[in-house]
Amino acid sequence: MLIIICLMIWMCPSNIEPQNVTRVSEFHLMGLSEDPDLQPILFGLFLSMYMVTVLGNLLIILAVSSDSHLHTPMYFFLSNLSLTDISFTSTTVPKMIVDIQTHSRVISYAGCLTQMSLFMLFGCLDSLLLTVMAYDRFVAICHPLHYQVIMHPCLCGFLVLLSVLISLLVSQLHNSMVLQLTYFKNVKISHFFCDPSQLLNLACSDTFTSNIVMYFVGAISGFLPISGIFFSYYKIVSSILRVPSSGGKYKAFSTCGSHLLVVCLFYGTGLGVYLSSAVSLSPRKGAVASVVYTVVTPMLNPFIYSLRNKDIKRAMWKLFRKIV
Repeated sequence: MLIIICLMIWMCPSNIEPQNVTRVSEFHLMGLSEDPDLQPILFGLFLSMYMVTVLGNLLIILAVSSDSHLHTPMYFFLSNLSLTDISFTSTTVPKMIVDIQTHSRVISYAGCLTQMSLFMLFGCLDSLLLTVMAYDRFVAICHPLHYQVIMHPCLCGFLVLLSVLISLLVSQLHNSMVLQLTYFKNVKISHFFCDPSQLLNLACSDTFTSNIVMYFVGAISGFLPISGIFFSYYKIVSSILRVPSSGGKYKAFSTCGSHLLVVCLFYGTGLGVYLSSAVSLSPRKGAVASVVYTVVTPMLNPFIYSLRNKDIKRAMWKLFRKIV
């Protein structure tokens, strides 16, 4: 991976024409639409979605921490996923809301790099936590008698810490590619946040080469989590099919139904935007489509887990009664 990054950095400067590039200190985020009539609608829509996302995930965290019956590995990982979803959404949405309200689309070079780094960090962490949760469900269904022994608190903490460290590494790999690029052909980013692929396209005249490198790095960083999830659910399905009774099969599968739905929503929308933007969508349409996995998916996760989980609903009701 480091060799690919070095090759990209070496190739980009050779393709830049000095008369067409500019050393910049700030960028302009073009957002989802430049229509003045749509700005109040976008402001209200994204403000409400952001508040629902933060409140919903915060309720999950408070419910898990306040109920001793939920102090299990599955809910420990769920609370970490909720915290990551809050951070992931907070990386992009508040900046967009402020830009709409202040009619300013400017973001500094340092601010752009910081936003890009945090976006990659929490996005990758979200993916890895879903992988860890798939492993937890695999142990619970395929090795139920040894579940408490295998998924002990030290291992759970180690898996979360390892996910954070890997996410930091992936984030810095993406950041290092952009840090080497100080000259850009344009300062306008056709997105509502600093997307790494668009920054590389602005920096290199050979956009095909830069996109290939970015997609390759993204594929490598996403291949292991997806492979882990597929392997876990392959073992889970194989184990469930060996259960003789239909009631036992339903009970076993219901324990991972919410997680599977979140996985499909996160990877389905993210991969769809990732591939379609490379094939046919314009940058502006890609920005609109990316709202699904950057805003909508983190907002829906609390509803998916709470509506399908009696323990979470009971813990939330107890928390509500304590507050009232």
